[in-house]
Amino acid sequence: MSKIEWTEQTWNPVTGCTKVSPGCKHCYAETMSRRLQAMGAPGYENGFQLSLLPERLSQPYRRQKPTMYFVNSMSDLFQDDVPLSFIDQVMNVIRDTPQHTYQILTKRSANMREYFDSCEVPENAWLGVSVEDIKYGKPRIPDLVAIHARTRFLSIEPLLEDIGQLNLSGIHWVIVGGESGAGARPMQEAWVRNIRNQCLDAGVYFFFKQWGAWGADGKHRNKKANGRLLDGKVWDMIPAVALG
Repeated sequence: MSKIEWTEQTWNPVTGCTKVSPGCKHCYAETMSRRLQAMGAPGYENGFQLSLLPERLSQPYRRQKPTMYFVNSMSDLFQDDVPLSFIDQVMNVIRDTPQHTYQILTKRSANMREYFDSCEVPENAWLGVSVEDIKYGKPRIPDLVAIHARTRFLSIEPLLEDIGQLNLSGIHWVIVGGESGAGARPMQEAWVRNIRNQCLDAGVYFFFKQWGAWGADGKHRNKKANGRLLDGKVWDMIPAVALG
């Protein structure tokens, strides 16, 4: 079971990544990869260097219970150095296991768009892009909307600034969260409320993951103490496939 609130399981046929924008500064996957490398965990022998793990491609076949999978929580499937042939293999697994739903999130939106220009998105794949700020994040949204997918989502985490007005046309789900861990940057309540209100007005599902290391009151404390309440409510809206 994943500790990520908006999924059930993680599936990592690729591990390791490189930083491309401010949202990557305090990457939890990098920190975790170093820890797993030190523990001698399989798949992390190279730390946070890009590693393809074809032996993990079979994992979803072994689970019959319908499951929500977050694909590559420890990497980005659409990195420049991931061979297209390997992405093809990942997509074939997704197509072969229609009982599952797969959430694929990327910061390389142009690469994802180019890939799906020449092939169809599997019916059971949700496609998303990270949108942490105005300069780097918001330009990814048009690439996502240009892809014909049944479910498209935005992961606005960590939210680093007021991102203003969003064009939510063609977007089905928005996740928002603050940053946690050492050096976490604060997120303001008004920024979150702005996004929440736009989602409600547009009929888009809104999921508030966490405040992170900085609470709604602007105070720094443990992320568990800051919790997940926005205006006194937990926002766990999610599209059609419900988490079990």
